[in-house]
Formats: sequence, structure tokens, C-alpha cells
Amino acid sequence: MIVLLQRVASSRVEVAGRLTGAIGPGLLVFVCAEPADTEAVADRLVAKLLKLRIFADDAGKMNRSVADIGGGLLVVSQFTLAADTAGGNRPSFTGAAAPDLGRRLYERVLATARASHPVVEAGEFGAEMRVHLVNDGPVTIPLSVR
Repeated sequence: MIVLLQRVASSRVEVAGRLTGAIGPGLLVFVCAEPADTEAVADRLVAKLLKLRIFADDAGKMNRSVADIGGGLLVVSQFTLAADTAGGNRPSFTGAAAPDLGRRLYERVLATARASHPVVEAGEFGAEMRVHLVNDGPVTIPLSVR
């Protein structure tokens, strides 16, 4: 899976003017499934997200996880993370999983996260979304989970 996460002070997602998810401090997590990904990969992603120490401790060092601070996760599907621009000016998205697999793995990420963490919100798979965020830091981290 390809993941781009942003540490946020707050974030929300809207679809057609309807709020689908919102969090205060935490992680905005953009997720793209790849063709070879499995449910086990989705589970490893959630475990990594919950343990990744990118929030400041009392000394100002990145030493606390989203679980440590009681922050939220806002998970948004984004197949464009698999964009390949090597062949020209229009990106190819052949590196992204087919929609049925992408949806299944996105839903697995959400289910696993909700079973492990108290605050998990989401976008809407395949929808045209408006994502609003107040980046904290800014801290933006790309992850590749296999």
C-alpha cells in the first residue's frame, strides 16, 4: 500500500457538501491499494499508523504516537498516489489496485483501525471529495507498506 500521512491539528472530508468525517488533532491518512496488496498488508499499515511516533512529547521531540496523544485518524482513499508520470504529461494509474480490490482493502483498513483505535473517521471510497486540513508542523510522511 502507498500511504501519505499528514499530522494535523484538524481535518475534515466532505462529499457533495455532506460531512463524511472530521477529526481534531491526529493523522490524515491518504491510502492507495496496489494490485499485490492483501488484508495482511492493510493490518500492518494500521499497526504502523498507531505506533508511528511523530507527535511531540513534553520536550518537543517527536516521541509520541497518535494512540499516545488520543488523536484521531481520518482515512481517505486516494488511488492517485500510484500515479506514474514517467511516460508523459498525463499520469497513468495502472499501479493502483482495481476498484474492487481497492475498496475491499480500504474497508479492511477502516475496520482494523476502528477495532484498535477509538477515533477513526473516513472519506467515501470512489467519491469526489473535498479534504480540508490544518497541517501541524507541517509534518507529511510518505509510507510504503508491504
